[in-house]
Amino acid sequence: MESTGTVLRELRGAQKSAKGVSLYSRYVNRPAGRVFAAAAYRIGMTPNQVTLLSAAFTFSALAAVALARPAWGPAVLVYLGLAVGFALDSADGQLARLTGRGGPDGEWLDHVVDCAKMILVHTAVLISFHRYFGLGSDAWLLLPLGFLFVAVLTFCAGLLREQLGKSAARSAPSGGAPAGPVSRLRAVALLPADYGVFCLVFLLLGDETAFRTGYAVLAAVHALFLVAFLGKWFRELRALRAD
Repeated sequence: MESTGTVLRELRGAQKSAKGVSLYSRYVNRPAGRVFAAAAYRIGMTPNQVTLLSAAFTFSALAAVALARPAWGPAVLVYLGLAVGFALDSADGQLARLTGRGGPDGEWLDHVVDCAKMILVHTAVLISFHRYFGLGSDAWLLLPLGFLFVAVLTFCAGLLREQLGKSAARSAPSGGAPAGPVSRLRAVALLPADYGVFCLVFLLLGDETAFRTGYAVLAAVHALFLVAFLGKWFRELRALRAD
């Protein structure tokens, strides 16, 4: 079997484009996923098994958010569970490209887990708010519901944009325009919308006010990104129709 160093080098050559990827995903999550993918390859795991392992870490952390009273110790464990789950979410695709064992079933499973994660993370916060936080007003319960709405709409609209774009590209007479250069400014600007950055807010779970404030700020930022993304994706799809 190939050495771990050889596998890591092959994984570096099998990376997806960095276009449209934040600095966190490019320099933290993908490299961590590459290490996990190399380890999974060495012990003979399949990409789908890595996806399920990612789900196990993520859902265990979210169960702790919903069921355990907020404190600094659990906050660190929750963050580590979410961060490892996110890195494994990158590892499954890298392993699939390395081994050539990817397929529609794996892509479907990956999207199902992503969707479940998106719903459960804000549901867990809602439950924690209701059970443990001294909110002062029930209006605070609308915050995770609103964040959930923004997250699901962004996910569904982005996925549909991707699929419609692929369909238009297949029907076009040419292969389409080549991808533009990777913008570092764009990679920095996308940081607040990165799931890995969002996970950092759970380190504040030991302080109710700090967590609520950080979570509310991220909710507002994600809502602004949603408005920007919807306009951008609509213009891109309209341009494809014109072509």
